[in-house]
Amino acid sequence: MAVVAKKLQPAKTAAIEETKKVLGGFNHYIFVDYRGLTVEQITKLRKQLREKETQLKVFKNTFARVAFDSMNNSSVAEYLSGPTAIALIKEDANESAKILFDFVKEAPTLKVKGAWVENELYDAAKIEAFSKLPGKKQLIAMLMSTINGPARKLAGTLQAYVEKMEKEGGSTEAPSA
Repeated sequence: MAVVAKKLQPAKTAAIEETKKVLGGFNHYIFVDYRGLTVEQITKLRKQLREKETQLKVFKNTFARVAFDSMNNSSVAEYLSGPTAIALIKEDANESAKILFDFVKEAPTLKVKGAWVENELYDAAKIEAFSKLPGKKQLIAMLMSTINGPARKLAGTLQAYVEKMEKEGGSTEAPSA
């Protein structure tokens, strides 16, 4: 639980409200320790994440704790210590996690601390395993391909039958009653 002073300065109150507003616009959060990254590396990472409609932002940890507390999500406080950047994700959190873990191979100083995904707290190991799963859009594509497979096969078989009948000179029309 974040400690809140009895009398806050107006600038801090405004900063906390802005943090609440920004964090409230997203569904999933991945917390990373960016200590040791160069500006070029952070810029490159942000660009890769932006392609998946993810933002990488740094907030003051105290402000972020207060904002998460107000969103009834105080369990993420354990990840809000030290230099922490938060990947803000609206949907398909595993694709953003995949980008982060791929980037760790390139820049080993980046450390994924944990995440808040689908209203559940993930530790570093669990979010890494989650990143290896196919994304929501990929799963839908796989499902649609599976559903369309038999229909395509039937259509191909019927087309082959029609072509065979035309070659033999037979009628492809249904007999009339």
